[in-house]
Amino acid sequence: MWSQSSEGVPIRFFSMLPELVEAYQNPNMGLITHLQYAVQREEELEEEPENKDLPPQLPPRNFPAGEVKDGVAKSCEQGHKGLSETFLMRLQHVDMSTIAEEQQALILDYFRTSVCLDAEQVQNGNHSLPGLKKLTTAICKNLNGEISRVLPALEVCQRALDQQPWPGTGPPPRQIEADSGQSVSVRLEHLNKVLYSLEEKAKNAAFDSVGYERGQRKSLIPPVVFEVKQESLGISTKMFMKVDVEGGKLHITKLKDGPDDKYFAHDKIRQLVKSQKMHAKLVIVVETEKEKILRREFVFDNAKKREGFCQLLQQMKNKHSGKPEPDMITVFVGTWNMGNAGPPHGTSSWFQCKGQGRTQDDTADLIPHDIYVVGTQEDPLGEKEWADAVKSVLRSVTDIHFKQVAVHTLWNIRILVLAKPEHENRISHVCSDSVKTGIANTLGNKGAVGVSFMFNGTAFGFVNSHLTSGSEKKLRRNQNYLNILRFLNLGDKKLNPFDITHRFTHLFWLGDLNYRVDLPNTEAEFMVSRIRQQNYQDLLARDQLSMERTEQRVFLHFAEEEITFAPTYRFERYTRDKYAYTKAKATGTKYNLPSWCDRILWKSYPLVHVVCQAYGCTNDIMTSDHSPVFASFEVGVASQFVSKRDPNNAPQGGIQIMNCKATLLTKSKTKFFIEYHSSCLEKTVRTCEGENTEHLDGSIKVWFGNQVQLTPIISDAEYLLDQHILICVKSTDSDESYGEGCVALRAAQLCYTEFQVALTHHGENTGVLTGGIQLHTSEGKPTEKLYDFIKVEKDDTKGKSGEANKTSAGQVHDVSNPGCMEVSHRNNNVIAKGWSYSLPPKTLPIAAQAGKDSKKSPTGKPPKPACVEASKMFDNPLYGSTRTAPSPGKDQEKNHLLPPEPTFGSKPPEGPPVPTPVPTPRNRSFTYSESKPPAAGAQQKKPVVPSRSQGSASRPPLPAKARPPGSPEPQSLKAKDHRDSSELPSGRR
Repeated sequence: MWSQSSEGVPIRFFSMLPELVEAYQNPNMGLITHLQYAVQREEELEEEPENKDLPPQLPPRNFPAGEVKDGVAKSCEQGHKGLSETFLMRLQHVDMSTIAEEQQALILDYFRTSVCLDAEQVQNGNHSLPGLKKLTTAICKNLNGEISRVLPALEVCQRALDQQPWPGTGPPPRQIEADSGQSVSVRLEHLNKVLYSLEEKAKNAAFDSVGYERGQRKSLIPPVVFEVKQESLGISTKMFMKVDVEGGKLHITKLKDGPDDKYFAHDKIRQLVKSQKMHAKLVIVVETEKEKILRREFVFDNAKKREGFCQLLQQMKNKHSGKPEPDMITVFVGTWNMGNAGPPHGTSSWFQCKGQGRTQDDTADLIPHDIYVVGTQEDPLGEKEWADAVKSVLRSVTDIHFKQVAVHTLWNIRILVLAKPEHENRISHVCSDSVKTGIANTLGNKGAVGVSFMFNGTAFGFVNSHLTSGSEKKLRRNQNYLNILRFLNLGDKKLNPFDITHRFTHLFWLGDLNYRVDLPNTEAEFMVSRIRQQNYQDLLARDQLSMERTEQRVFLHFAEEEITFAPTYRFERYTRDKYAYTKAKATGTKYNLPSWCDRILWKSYPLVHVVCQAYGCTNDIMTSDHSPVFASFEVGVASQFVSKRDPNNAPQGGIQIMNCKATLLTKSKTKFFIEYHSSCLEKTVRTCEGENTEHLDGSIKVWFGNQVQLTPIISDAEYLLDQHILICVKSTDSDESYGEGCVALRAAQLCYTEFQVALTHHGENTGVLTGGIQLHTSEGKPTEKLYDFIKVEKDDTKGKSGEANKTSAGQVHDVSNPGCMEVSHRNNNVIAKGWSYSLPPKTLPIAAQAGKDSKKSPTGKPPKPACVEASKMFDNPLYGSTRTAPSPGKDQEKNHLLPPEPTFGSKPPEGPPVPTPVPTPRNRSFTYSESKPPAAGAQQKKPVVPSRSQGSASRPPLPAKARPPGSPEPQSLKAKDHRDSSELPSGRR
C-alpha cells in the first residue's frame, strides 16, 4: 500500500516524478514504452537538426518542493547550458562592429548568464524576462529620453488632425514620462500607434479636403436629362432639359445631344411653380441677362418625373446657395420588424425608397439624405454588427461614410441614427432613452427606444416602438402609447411640464405599432382578393390605428401620409405573394389578418416646413414576415443665429400675448395661470391667476387678463420668425399642468393675429386656448428660405404670356407652399391641426400694416377673420390614380368642437347648435396635392390673393394631417373630468 501525504498525494508519486519528467523528455515524448504499432517519426526529426540542442516546449507549471527539486534542477541545468551555448555560437556569425563596445559587453554577458535565468523563470511560470528587460533598458538608455521628448509633439499633431478634438469629448491622452517605470517595448508600442494614427488622420484630412472619404469619392450627382414638351402658340415641341447639379447649370436644348452653350445658371433660376391641375406640368421662372423675368412652361412624362426634376433643382440650389448653414435638410425614416432573422445581402431598395406606395423617381436615387433613422424590432444582431451593415449599404449607394449619431437598444428593439459627416458639428445635445411596456411594464420585449438631438437651432425627436400584438388587444396598445408618452425622457430637461409631443420641432414616431385591420376572420380571403386588386380603401376604413386616431385616443395631432401600399404583415417568409394569415397553436388556430402594422407618423410645430416625399414598403426584402417601411421627409431647420447688430444700440423687441381665454375640460375648483416657455426668451414667464367661470357642459372658462409682455433675447426678425412659444396652463395649488400648446411667432409676422390652440396633456385633449399675438422686431427683412424655391399654383389664372413676363418671381399669383403650414382653416370653428391663425393678406406692405396697427389699442378688438368657404380637396397624382374620398358618415358630422364664447361670462345659446356643412375629408396630408378639373357649370371666381386665414376656390385649405382616412372633425368638448380622481378614466387604464 502507498502511504498518503497530508494533502492526500501518495508519497511514492514524488519519488517517481523525476523519472516521469525525464521520460517525458526522451524521444518517446512521454511514453514509457514504444507503441505497439510504432509511428515512423525518427526520420522527420532528423530533418530538423536545430531542435537537437533545444529542450522540448514545456507547459508552465509550479513544481512542489521536496526531493523532486534536485532532479528537475539537474535536467534543467543541462538544457540551460545548451541554450546559452547555442546563442553564443549564433553571435559569432553576427557582425557587431557597428555597435559600441559597452553594448557588446552587455549583450555577451546576457547570453552567457542571464538568458539561462530568464529560461528558468519561464519554466516556473514567470514570463517577465527580467534579464532581457535589464538589457534593453541599458541599451535604450538614451532612447527613453528621446521618446519622452518626441511623443508629446506627435500627440499634438494627432489631436490637431482629429475630427473630434479632445476638449469636451473625453479625458486627455495620458502622457508617458521618462521615469514612468514602463518598459521600453511598451513605450515603443505607444509611439508606433501614435505614428500610424497620425498618418491615417492626415490621409483622411487630405481626402476630405479634395472630396474623398476613406479613399472613395464623395457622392457626386451626374447630369440627368429629362425629356419634356413645351407648348407655344398651340404647338407642342419636344425639348430636353439637362440638370447639372455639380456645375450648377440647367441646359435646355431641342436635341438630346445638342450643344450645352444655352443654359441658365443656378442663381438665374428664380422659382419652380408646380401645377395642381396638370399633374406633370411645371413652370420655371428664370431671369435673363437683361434682367427680364420669363415664365417657361414644361410638361413631363408623368408626375414622378416632375418630382425628380424638382428635387434635383432643389439640391442644386442648396449646393450653390453659399449659405454657411442649411435651412432645409432631408430625413430618411425606416422601420422593419426583422422577425429574429438576419438581413439579406442587399437592402439598398429600403434606403432608396423603392417598392410599393409613394416612391421616389429613379433620377433622385443618387441624392443622399442628410440624416438616416433606422428602427428595427425583433433584431437578432448586435449594435455594432447592425450599424456596420447599414453604413456599408449607405456607402455602396451614396459613396459617403455616414457618421453614427446614436444607437440605443432595448432587448431586440433598436434605433440607429446616422448623419452626413458635414453635419457632425451641427448636431449636439444627443439623448437616448427607453421604456418597457411588456408584462407588468417590466419586460422589454415590448416598449420603445428614442433618440433626440439638436440640429443647429432645431430640436429633433425619434421614437421607435414595438407595441402589444394581437388583433383584440387594441386598448392595451393605446395604453402602451400613453405610457411611452409619460415615461420616455428625451429632449430639453427644462421642459418638464411638456411631454415629448411638445418638446421637439419635429417628432417622428415609427415602429411595429401592431394595429390590425378590424374585420372578422372569415373575411380573410376577401381581404386578400382586395389586396391583389390594389383596392385598399375598404381595408383602410377598418384600420384600427386610423379609427383610434379618429376618436382622438392615440397620436393626437400627429400626421401620416396616405397609405397606397399593401399591408406589410403577415407574409410567408421568402415570398411576397402569399399572406400567412393562419397559424396553428396548441390552443387552436390563430388568425393574423393582413394589416398595416408598421407605420411612420410625425408631428411638427405649426408653420414649420415639412413635406413627406415618399411613403411605402419594399418588395424584395423577404427574410421576415414583415416588409420594411420607408419614408422620406424634407424639413425646415433653423440656424444658430448670431445677430450682426450691436447689442447695446439694437432696439429692444417684444412679444405681446393678449386676450387669452382657456376652456378646460375639468371640474377642478383650483385657480389657473399660464406659463410661457421658449428658447428665445430670457426666462420662463408666468401670468397672474385667471378668473374662472363654470359652465353646464362640465368645462371651466378662464380669463387671463389683457396683456403679457415677453422679452426675446434677440430682436432680429430673421431669428424671431423661426421661434415658437410653448404654453402651459397650470393650477396654482399643485403646479400641475392641465394642458399644453404651441404658438408660432411667424403667425404674427405682419400684424396683430388671433390664434386658437388645442390644449393636450399626456396625449389627451384637455381644452382650447384662444388669444392674440403681436410681434415687435428690429428693422430688417428676413432672408428667403431655400424651401420657398418650390411653390404650388393652380391653373385658373388667365394671364397672358406677355403679362406673365412682367411679373416678378416674388409676385406669382395664387402660389402656396405645401410644406410650410402657413394656412389653417376653421370649419364650424374646429381646429384642424390643433392650432389656427387669422393671418392678414401677404400682399399688404409691412409699412401700411404698421400704420394701421398704430391706431389699434393692444386691448382693443381686432378685426375678426372672414368666414371661410370650404374648398375642394385634391388627390395626389403620384400614386397613379386619383380617388374620391368617401363622404363622412352621420357619426362623423356631429360632435364638433364648440367654439369659445365671444363674451366672457355670457350664457351659452339655447337649443342645439345650427349644423354647418362639413367639407369632404381628404385621405392624405397637404403634400403635393393635385387638383381635379372643376365640374361642368361650376362658377369660376376671379383669381385673388387669399389671406392666410381664408380659403378660396383658387387655393385649397390646409387639411388636418393628423386625421386618418375618413376621419371626422375633432370631437366636441364633452363634459368629462380628468382631475376628479388620481386614476385615469376607465378607457385609459
